[in-house]
Amino acid sequence: MPLSSVAKGIVFSLICLVLLGTMPIISNLRPAAIGALPFAFALSFWEVVFGLPMLLAELRGAKRGVFGAELAPPVLRRMVGVTLLTGALFGGATYLYVLGVEKAGATNAAIAMQATPLFAMILEALFLKGRKNAAELGLTFILLAALYYLGTEGSFQMSGLSVWLLLTLCVPLLWTIAHTFIKIEFRETPITPTQVTFFRVVVSSLVLFVILALVNPADFLTLALGTVLQPFSALMGLVYLLELVFWFHSIRHIDISLASSIGAPWPALTMILAFFLLGDSIAPYQIGALVVVIASIFGLTHVSVKKDRTRRAAA
Repeated sequence: MPLSSVAKGIVFSLICLVLLGTMPIISNLRPAAIGALPFAFALSFWEVVFGLPMLLAELRGAKRGVFGAELAPPVLRRMVGVTLLTGALFGGATYLYVLGVEKAGATNAAIAMQATPLFAMILEALFLKGRKNAAELGLTFILLAALYYLGTEGSFQMSGLSVWLLLTLCVPLLWTIAHTFIKIEFRETPITPTQVTFFRVVVSSLVLFVILALVNPADFLTLALGTVLQPFSALMGLVYLLELVFWFHSIRHIDISLASSIGAPWPALTMILAFFLLGDSIAPYQIGALVVVIASIFGLTHVSVKKDRTRRAAA
């Protein structure tokens, strides 16, 4: 019996949960001599390498996406612009991801990256004039408090706020902005998740390569090649690519908020793996912050779904 569209979205989101939970571990298992910027470029390069066969296989099938459609010039220009913009945003997010996981720690960074629904709500309120009820505002405040508690290592003292954790929060912000644009393209063009993923990683790798050349003008080619040849770069690129593909498939079937909520517990997997594979300790404040963050996200999702049902019933 074939799965329904919603069921497919849930399955894809659960796969994303597993992949997301392992990514911070792979990133921090790389040799210490490899910096965040060259590693971010190298994993993006491998995403292109692994993504090309997927794109070619799709083009040989009946579902050709944008390659089989006649798009009006304004639509084509907009799609190219969105691709360049989101590719650059994802490139910056990839670098900050690697840097944040390294500096803030795998577990702390994983929990901080759960702020995606928070940023989605803020952007909706700012640009789409979305009105929030008391429950949403209350849950948002709790989520913010939990992230602040995590950033101060359980002290609630401003002097103990981690700069690296604040930097890591830029990752879900960039993800949210990029995913919002991509969701619109899914609705208005026949572009496929594989095509979106491939175009995004090509632009991201080019952006990161240019930045690497600017930062290390003397030896950037040697540095880039040496990092690309590292096994952990290839592994991280493969896992990251698969997570993107499954994520884009999931949001074709279900809302971004629901997909994000299903994947919300992935920092728990990261915490467990970090303990066994990286030798990281697990502090009580991390467990407490994780529980509150996940509970807040589930609460926000429940309220969002309830509002959507009420709005549809009224229509």
